[in-house]
Amino acid sequence: MSESSNYVISACRENDVKFIRLWFTDIVGALKSFAITVEELEKALEDGMGFDGSSIEGFARIDESDMVARPDPTTFQLVPWRPREQGVARMFCDIHMPDGRPFEGDPRQVLKRQLKRASDLGFTFYVSPELEYFYFRDSKGREPLDRGGYFDQTADAAADLRRETVLTLEAMGIEVEYSHHEVAPSQHEIALRYTDALTMADNAMTYRLVVKEIALQNGVFATFMPKPVEGQNGSGMHVHQSLFKGERNAFFDAEDPYHLSAVAKGYIAGVLQHSRAMTLVCNQWVNSYKRLLPGFEAPVYLSWARRNRSDLIRIPEYKPGREMHTRIEYRSPDPACNPYLAFAAMLAAGLDGIEQEMTLPAPVEENVFEMSANERVARGIGTLPGSLIEAIEAAEQSPFLRQALGDHTFESLVANKRIEWERYRRHVSDFELAEYLPIL
Repeated sequence: MSESSNYVISACRENDVKFIRLWFTDIVGALKSFAITVEELEKALEDGMGFDGSSIEGFARIDESDMVARPDPTTFQLVPWRPREQGVARMFCDIHMPDGRPFEGDPRQVLKRQLKRASDLGFTFYVSPELEYFYFRDSKGREPLDRGGYFDQTADAAADLRRETVLTLEAMGIEVEYSHHEVAPSQHEIALRYTDALTMADNAMTYRLVVKEIALQNGVFATFMPKPVEGQNGSGMHVHQSLFKGERNAFFDAEDPYHLSAVAKGYIAGVLQHSRAMTLVCNQWVNSYKRLLPGFEAPVYLSWARRNRSDLIRIPEYKPGREMHTRIEYRSPDPACNPYLAFAAMLAAGLDGIEQEMTLPAPVEENVFEMSANERVARGIGTLPGSLIEAIEAAEQSPFLRQALGDHTFESLVANKRIEWERYRRHVSDFELAEYLPIL
C-alpha cells in the first residue's frame, strides 16, 4: 500500500472518521458520491469500489453499467461541516472499468489525458478560476440579501457568510487568494490561489459545494446559475492560466512588448482559434447565453488585449520582477460548467496553438462593444456562439473538440445538450405569455 494510502488510514483512525464519501463528477459537472464505512477503506484504496454507472449522466448504457471508483488518497480531507464524533471525510475518485482500464467518459480522466499531453511537452498547467455566485433569501425566488455593488463594505450583508466559507475551504486544504462583493446586488466572488489544474478542478468542485453548504446552514440559498437576474451582471468563471517548465514561467519573455513568449502567443492563438468550439464546454446551459451579452461585462467577441476587459482574453499587466505571474485570463466560462472538461478544453486548445505555431492576431485595445459590425468584420473579430444550439453546432463541426474530450465524452455531452435545447424550444415562457397572449 502506498505512503499516501497509509496516511489516509492513519488520519481516519486519529480523527475518529466513520464514513468516507467517494466523490466524482458526471458529464455536466454535477458532484456525485456514495459513502463507505471506515471498515471498507483499505479495500477501497487497494481495489476501488464497484458501483452502477448506468444512472450517471454521460457514463454508461444499461448493458455496460458496472464501474469501479478508485479513490485518490492525495485528495483526502475531513468534511468540516459534519460531526467530529464518528466523523466524515472525502476523497475524489478516478472511474475505471471492471477490467482496470480508465473509463474514457470520466471528466477527471479527460483532464488527466490533456495534462499528460502537456507533460510530454515539458509543461505543467496552472490555473486560478474566479467563481462568482449569488446569495438569495431562498431557492424559490431571487430576493437578494443586499443592494451592494463591487467591493462594497457597508452594503455587504454576506461578509460573514464569505468569511465562514473561506475558513471552511482552508480547513479542507484549499488556499484562498481573496474574497469580495461583486458588481450585482448579492453577488460574490472567492478567488482560489493558483495551483495545478487537476488539483484546481477538484478544488472548484469542493468550492461550489462548500458555498452552498454554508449558505444552507445559515438559512439562505447560493446559486452558480450563470444569469439568475435579468438586467444584472451574470456570474462568470474567469480562468487565469499559464504553462511552466520546471520553475520557469514559459509564458514570459522580457524582450517582448507584452512580455509574452512565443509559447504564450501560440497558446493564446490556439485558444482564440478554438473558442467557438469549446464554448459548449465552458458555457453549457441554455441560461449561459443570457449572460454572454454585450453590456454586462461578459465577453462575446474573439479578441485579446492587455487592459481591455471587453475582450475574450485579457493579459494582466506585467509588473517588473513578477514574471512568475505572467498569465492569460480567459473570460467567457461560467461557474456552472464542468471544471475538468473546461480546463481540459482550454489546455488542449492552447497546446494545439503551440504545436501548430498558430499566428496570434493583433491585440484589440479599443472597446469592442462600441465598434460597429462593419468595423469588427474589417478587423476579423469573430463572435462566440449566441445560443446553446449555436454552441452545439460549432462543437459538432470541430474535430479538435472531439479529440480533446474523446469520443465518449464528446458524444455524451452533445446528446445531453441537444435534449436540453429541445426541452427549451418546447417551453412557453412567461415573457411570451405576457408579450403575445393579450394581442395575438
